[in-house]
Amino acid sequence: MKKINTNSNAYIILYSTVMVAVVATLLAVAALSLQERQYANELNEKKQSILASLSATGENYDEFIEARILDAEGRPVEGDDVFARLNDLQGSFDEGRFPIFEARDGRVVIPVTGSGLWGPIWGYVALENDMDTVAGIVMAHKGETPGLGAEIATEKYQSKFVGKTIFEGDEFVSVTLRKGGAKDLAHEVDAITGGTKTSDGVTAMLRTSIGHYLPLLEARRTAAAQVEAEGCEEVSNEEKAEDHE
Repeated sequence: MKKINTNSNAYIILYSTVMVAVVATLLAVAALSLQERQYANELNEKKQSILASLSATGENYDEFIEARILDAEGRPVEGDDVFARLNDLQGSFDEGRFPIFEARDGRVVIPVTGSGLWGPIWGYVALENDMDTVAGIVMAHKGETPGLGAEIATEKYQSKFVGKTIFEGDEFVSVTLRKGGAKDLAHEVDAITGGTKTSDGVTAMLRTSIGHYLPLLEARRTAAAQVEAEGCEEVSNEEKAEDHE
């Protein structure tokens, strides 16, 4: 039997080709086997972020949250995957499809997306039942500067948004990150020291992303105002009837 020359170029090339094919096959099998688990982990991370924006991490997402897709008029759209839309939120916005999450207690969570200094920024903004007051916010980033722009992902900074309002009367004003310190305490948050570009990115992200949901928010606010007005009218009529008696 002829001995194989393991030092020959032909053997080395053949051996390398076989090894590359074997390794590639193993990696492909591993990736496919882990794909379902990775998707489950990403899905759970999104669900926990949504609950965190509501300070409701102890709740069961599937029991506490109803997820929907809205069109540009704020009407529900059927037959669409909410979480698939979150994977390309800007693309979804461009197509006129807007994911939203409604809590069992009437609060809503709006997903937001934008650009920071070095890359994408994103998050979830929770609004109280009045569709005006910020109940909480969770933000994340791909590569903002540690100690500067990356501060947007800290609980300490995110807590500054709680209680801010996005309307001034009937006008949508969003929430602004102001360099030098907030002056309008109802609608402004201190910008990050040394993180001006990231702060500007967050301001633009909130205004643009939340702005897509104005048809729903304004409709809810109008309905709430009508209910309140009817309640006041009933009380007034009851008082008049008592005075007459």
